[in-house]
Amino acid sequence: MAKTKKPKHIAIAGNIGAGKTTLTELLSKHYRWIPQFEDVDHNPYLYDFYEDMPRWSFNLQIYFLNSRLKQLLEIQTGTETVIQDRTIYEDAYIFAPNLHEMNLMSMRDFNNYASFFETINKMIPAPDLLIYLKGSVPTLVAQIQKRGRTYEENIRLEYLKRLNEFYTKWTDSYKEGPMLVIDIDKNKFGENAEHLGDIIGKINSQLYGLF
Repeated sequence: MAKTKKPKHIAIAGNIGAGKTTLTELLSKHYRWIPQFEDVDHNPYLYDFYEDMPRWSFNLQIYFLNSRLKQLLEIQTGTETVIQDRTIYEDAYIFAPNLHEMNLMSMRDFNNYASFFETINKMIPAPDLLIYLKGSVPTLVAQIQKRGRTYEENIRLEYLKRLNEFYTKWTDSYKEGPMLVIDIDKNKFGENAEHLGDIIGKINSQLYGLF
């Protein structure tokens, strides 16, 4: 039976360099969904964090959590379908635990953060569809180099590998709602219209029951 209910929230997850922003832009254009991007330029903690990570990691993660929660509340009270570039889950299940494991966030701060997230998580509905862009480290590195952002030049392979391991752990146990996994080692949606069409077909099937 075809699903007729209009989706409110599509979310795109994936490691650094996976192509989240590109896919958000392409899908928002195709479906006329409202895109929602991460506001890196106005983040008051980012510069301090890169200067002194252990001192500012907790503040930075709380800032991300708050801004993501604000986005989710806007989505729920709005009437349009929103496609979100990166999810609240990634802050909580990938980036914060990774900072803690790298000794860049204390146990006390991490426990406080994780407890706060669990409280929030009980209050917010899951996305109507989560799209996970899964890719190997060489693919991520190639895409990071291609876009040439200066602040990404020093990202280490080991760091991407660690994040990938957290992503695998999270997505393997994700039960909040429907999830579509796209293998970016094979699907080059940014430069291949046929590959993008394949993703659109899968989204239609998931959201609208169209085959």
